Amino acid sequence: MLTQAAKPRVGLFATCLVDLFRPSVGFAAVKLLEDAGCEVVVPSQTCCGQPAFNSGDRANAKAIATQVIEAFSGVDFIVAPSGSCGGMMARHYPELFTDDPNLARKAQEFADKTHELVSFLTDVMMVSSVNSNFTGTVTYHDSCSGLREMGVQSQPRKLLASIPGVTLKEMAEKDVCCGFGGMFAVKYGEISNAIVEKKTANIEAAQVETLLAGDLGCLMNMSGKLSRQGSKVQVRHIAEVLAGMVDEPSIGGAKK
Repeated sequence: MLTQAAKPRVGLFATCLVDLFRPSVGFAAVKLLEDAGCEVVVPSQTCCGQPAFNSGDRANAKAIATQVIEAFSGVDFIVAPSGSCGGMMARHYPELFTDDPNLARKAQEFADKTHELVSFLTDVMMVSSVNSNFTGTVTYHDSCSGLREMGVQSQPRKLLASIPGVTLKEMAEKDVCCGFGGMFAVKYGEISNAIVEKKTANIEAAQVETLLAGDLGCLMNMSGKLSRQGSKVQVRHIAEVLAGMVDEPSIGGAKK
């Protein structure tokens, strides 16, 4: 039980993609959490198990989930800068252990403490504004898992509205899939490409400088397509903009 003066101890689940391709997102997440008054720890971690789970490999998904639950056992909250990984841990970990009452209890307790980064800031830590000097016109893509599994929609827009230099312009079909879907993009490449083509057309039609989202997989997928189309639209994770940490090049492109 936290005392009124105690800082919540938050375990950051950095995600594989952030760790391997965009560490700046992890650093931005730490800054945002610390600015919100949290003590942040980053336990030794690996994948959340979603690729195995989505492929029907329940045995390896359970083994990975067991490791993650144990690694984060000493924290008050688990926070991920990803609705996709957050959804896996908060929604699907409990169902992996329905045949084991002891592990099912631990998985549910873990799930109950798990949040997507921006929703945690606004809904749990009651953050209503951020200190960021980012400027420009942006549009925001609502990722499938973040929106439908974690309820992330108004929260990023609320914090973006607190940045004086940011103008948010909503794209058409902002909550429609980008075509990534993890293993879906690998197994069904042609369908995935057709979906992302529609998405990038909507991004370009919004006439913005920067595309934002809360899932790096979606961002890499859209960035890759935009780059191949010769687009000048910058691509960034929402955490980088909210934290004012945009020194790294755009995802798949040059610096702003």
